Amino acid sequence: MAREFQVTFDAADPAALSTFWAEVLGYRLPAPPGVEVEEGRDVLAAWEEFLTRAGVPAEEHNSAAALEDPDGAGPRLFFQRVPEPKTAKNRVHLDVRAAPGLAGAERMAALEVECARLLALGARRLERFEPAPPLSNGFIVMADPEGNEFCLD
Repeated sequence: MAREFQVTFDAADPAALSTFWAEVLGYRLPAPPGVEVEEGRDVLAAWEEFLTRAGVPAEEHNSAAALEDPDGAGPRLFFQRVPEPKTAKNRVHLDVRAAPGLAGAERMAALEVECARLLALGARRLERFEPAPPLSNGFIVMADPEGNEFCLD
C-alpha cells in the first residue's frame, strides 16, 4: 500500500513562498479549521484573523503555511520558517511538468513560455538544457524566490 506524504520546504517567509508555489502549481491554501472563506477573499487574511483570535502572538503568524492540490491528487506542500538561509544546492527538487507530451522545439517553446510566467512571479532562471535524445527531452532549471532549485520539465 502506498503512503501519503507531504513535501516540506524550509523558508524565511512561509506565506510568500507558499503564495509563489500556489501560482506555479495551481494549488490552494486551505482555510483555517472551522472557517468558511468566501470566494475571492484572501485566505492568508483569514489565517491572520484566525491566529489572532486564537491568541497566537503576531511574531508567530508567519511560522508555517501549507498548500493542497484542489483535485486531491498531488502531495500536500508545507512551508516552515527556519532561522538560517539556504546555503547549498538542494538534494531533492521538484520537476514541474510544464510540457507533457511535447518534444523538440515545440516542447522547449512551451517551457520558455512557462519560464517567462514564473520569472514574473519571482523565480530565477538558472540554466537551459537542450534535448539530447534518447536520455533527455530538454528542461530548464530555475530557482524559487528563496533559491530552491526546481526544473521545468
